[in-house]
Amino acid sequence: METPPREQMGSFISGSPMPTQDEKTMALLAHIGTVLANLVVGFGFLVPLILMLTKGKESSFIREHSVESLNFQITCIIGFVIGGITSCLGVGLVVIAVVWVASVVFAIIAGLKANEGRLYKYPVAIRLVK
Repeated sequence: METPPREQMGSFISGSPMPTQDEKTMALLAHIGTVLANLVVGFGFLVPLILMLTKGKESSFIREHSVESLNFQITCIIGFVIGGITSCLGVGLVVIAVVWVASVVFAIIAGLKANEGRLYKYPVAIRLVK
């Protein structure tokens, strides 16, 4: 018996294969919240981490999006650290700018996919959290 693709797996709050509007909103927040948190306090990884630890227990849809967003934020932090270290060479400022633009653009794309009820994988992310 074959396992269904990840997009078709159930066990959301409603028990149906389609996420509820609340689940879509929380998944959207897991992505877009990182951009807002980075602008305000600089700790964007806290938003998906908190959602994963609280709402992720209730919904596999929210957990999938929170984990994916958290992994991407960890990847961005690594990129910012590398950019900071190499900034004395001049190339670091370019690295920081590219990582910042990519973090905003990919978070918006992921948020839109979450709001559609679809799972999204960031094209560049180190998958540390499972």
